[in-house]
Amino acid sequence: MNLRPAVVELVVSDMAATLAFYRRLGLAIPPGAETEPHVEVDLGSLRLAFDTEAVIRTFDPAWTPPPAGGHRVALAFECATPDEVDQAWADLTGAGHKGHLAPWDAVWGMRYAVVHDPDGTPVDLFAALPK
Repeated sequence: MNLRPAVVELVVSDMAATLAFYRRLGLAIPPGAETEPHVEVDLGSLRLAFDTEAVIRTFDPAWTPPPAGGHRVALAFECATPDEVDQAWADLTGAGHKGHLAPWDAVWGMRYAVVHDPDGTPVDLFAALPK
């Protein structure tokens, strides 16, 4: 067998709100995709897929959202500079998205911040700090 990672899927409760969030992060999501139950975005060697909860229930009727609390998956977006981390944070939180961890200089040598997408999935914003 020659298996390779190809798709990361997010199950979403509100497709329009989710796609608006990821568009702010620069993803090229086709116009009109908000009305679709399944959307894929080509990231190069990987695709990011968005499926509504209703789509998941068509093949897994017993599916339920995970319980509240911590998370099991996060996405991370690299910024060009540490200042861009701060700018992305300000843009997303200024648009009403929930900031989880405000920008800070992490001990591993990166400027870092964490916001939540509309379904609470953590999205990390990061850039290398100057040496």
